[in-house]
Amino acid sequence: MLLCSHCMYFSTETLYHHVALKNISVTVSIREFVAGVSATLHYENEEKVALEAFFVFPMDEDSAVYTFEALVDGKKIVAELQDKMTAHTNYEDAISQGYQAYLLEEDKCSRDVFCCNVGNLQPGSKVALTLRYVQELPLEADGALRYVLPAILNPRYHLSGVTEDSCLDMKAPVVPLENLPYTLTMVASISSQHGIDRVQSNCPLSPVEYLEGDKTSAQVSLAEGHKFDRDVELLIYYSAVHSPSVTVEMAMPERKPDSLMGDPAVMVSFYPDIPEADASMICGEFVFLMDRSGSMGTPMNKQDRSQLRIEAAKETLILLLKSLSLGCYFNIYGFGSSFESFFPESVKYTQQTMEEAVERVQLLQADLGGTEILTPLQTIFRGPSIPGHPLQLFVFTDGEVADTFSVIKEVKFNSKKHRCFSFGIGEGASTSLIKSIARVSGGTSEFITGKDRMQYKVLRTLKRSLQSVVEDVSLSWYLPPNLTANMLSPEQTVIFRGPRLIFYAQLTGVVPPEETTGEVGLKYTFQDKNIEQKVTFSLQPKYDSNLTIHRLAAKSLIQTKDMGFRETSARERKDVLNISMESGVMSSFTAFIAINKELNQPVQGPLVHREIPRPILSALPTISFHSYQVVQQSSSNGQKIKCKRNLESIHPMKKTHSSTCENNLQSNCKGNDIVQLIFLQNANGSWHLNEDLAQVLGMNLEDIKAAHPTKHVVDSSVWATVLAVVWLHTNGMDRESEWDLLERKARAWIHTHAGSATHKIVKAANALLKSSVDPAIFTL
Repeated sequence: MLLCSHCMYFSTETLYHHVALKNISVTVSIREFVAGVSATLHYENEEKVALEAFFVFPMDEDSAVYTFEALVDGKKIVAELQDKMTAHTNYEDAISQGYQAYLLEEDKCSRDVFCCNVGNLQPGSKVALTLRYVQELPLEADGALRYVLPAILNPRYHLSGVTEDSCLDMKAPVVPLENLPYTLTMVASISSQHGIDRVQSNCPLSPVEYLEGDKTSAQVSLAEGHKFDRDVELLIYYSAVHSPSVTVEMAMPERKPDSLMGDPAVMVSFYPDIPEADASMICGEFVFLMDRSGSMGTPMNKQDRSQLRIEAAKETLILLLKSLSLGCYFNIYGFGSSFESFFPESVKYTQQTMEEAVERVQLLQADLGGTEILTPLQTIFRGPSIPGHPLQLFVFTDGEVADTFSVIKEVKFNSKKHRCFSFGIGEGASTSLIKSIARVSGGTSEFITGKDRMQYKVLRTLKRSLQSVVEDVSLSWYLPPNLTANMLSPEQTVIFRGPRLIFYAQLTGVVPPEETTGEVGLKYTFQDKNIEQKVTFSLQPKYDSNLTIHRLAAKSLIQTKDMGFRETSARERKDVLNISMESGVMSSFTAFIAINKELNQPVQGPLVHREIPRPILSALPTISFHSYQVVQQSSSNGQKIKCKRNLESIHPMKKTHSSTCENNLQSNCKGNDIVQLIFLQNANGSWHLNEDLAQVLGMNLEDIKAAHPTKHVVDSSVWATVLAVVWLHTNGMDRESEWDLLERKARAWIHTHAGSATHKIVKAANALLKSSVDPAIFTL
């Protein structure tokens, strides 16, 4: 949850005299798939003057912040949640009178940036500021629950002509990692009735300590010396995680019934079992919006020889293009300070348009400056709709946008005409931007950090976008008389294969005193079939002093209405303010304030302002790398396009393709025969039998031709395509999720063109490649 964003260098000597923040200590309590977090900022004023310190830090946008308190010289002061304007006035009044005051607020432009003000920190004084929040943990494809403690806050670019009173405008200094004067400690306790299988992290951890013999509880801590060069990520694997569940939480006893906090709250989780779609039969308009700002020229992670973000993005775009079906429509946009599109409007997917797009993808560079995504989005939404081809928008960005609410509002306004699938690339991507544009449009979001492969996560999402429509989604409650469940979550109109669904409701009426059960069912229609999944649960509410479920429900409600200071309507603003004040969960329109008036006497005199520094992570790439030179080539429409040729290329572009540039995609995936094989596939799913394919297969072309078992019956492309598919199943199963869509397309093409000869051809391919692939995989 750490670190500010803007650049103002100053000396190390000045730094150590001027930084009051000494340590950040975080305690995480993970129960099943919810995390409760307590983060404490430890300040000490070592100067001879009173200070006002400012600290700007990121936090996951799903976090429901509900407590802020100060411990000053052993005395605890609990902050009050107030209307933000009132809180600011009270803070300024307290400071002007010489009292100690502490303010915590969300940024006006983004839900995932917070600012903490420490006013009148006296010489020699120590203060510990603690904030507490709860959040749902997303479920990864491999069954891991993912908790992230954000540590990176990248610079965020303002939209052109937009000025806003944002804490991101503070000119906080930056320093080298080794000179950062504050440290981070984190201890996480984990409990699950299912049993904890293992815990992994992108950062060094202490060994996992199991607290119970049945491994239902464990503890782990961050190793000393965290370098602030990455977000802290925990992946928690339970022994079983895909079981539906319902939890009922006791209401606040002092609140009146029929209120948000005065009734029991219910959290329901389901895992819909939706059959996988036949991607070859589904059409659509696929628009890929790719960030080409300067920061996309940095590595994906801190590992040696890590792929550059832009190169991973290019490889991903190739995979996406090869995975589309004939007859659909597509376009590719690149954006930065300006934007470019491959075609004036989306074009039909054919061999010609696919080849042209692949050729242009190879020329893409991170050369468009800042990150302004709103204008290309507006251009895409203004485009004509294509009947029978619903718009599926894929957004790739490192999320360095200041005014996220303007972007979210635009996506939400156009949500009836598209679904948006968003991808946050690298450390520090805005969770507010990435999660919100997916949520308001009925799509899904992914974050690609550390050693994650962009290609894997994006292709998994493409499969979701190809899924047949799931209709009539609803929850049905089966409860005793005089008890009603009122939904708090927004109406769920889109569900996907894979992700967990979470719903919140409140129980109004009379909860039976004795042990009684209720039942809730998830109903939906899929391919004209009515499906219902039910789960039985105890109606006896459980006590939780943190009111976790109530506050998560409140956060869910706030997210549907809160579009920031500038974008929220007056009616919605009133609703957000009421929900926030009743639940104690912070919003864009509320802030926590604590004032210590119990000093012997107010301190007089001007305050010295101090802004907490952030570390320098890495410099953005410049226009000239040691191994690149600039060349030019003409595109199909005659426009001059700049590209960068890798002088260390080991695998030049094949002569069978029209580009004269070397194949950056292939040369940057050195030795990656899977990528090279995919690159050679045609739009209809087939491969040509030529030297390029032979090179990937590691064989002589004449030997391949000689082994063709049905050369007088079927075309050589059938033989080539069977060989390619058999080779993938033999050599690429560890990356199957990245190529299975295009492989399905290949199998469909083989089925059409090989017919009854398929089994014989597969047997010959196995013999030639020394493989043992089951011919049954070619059965549609």
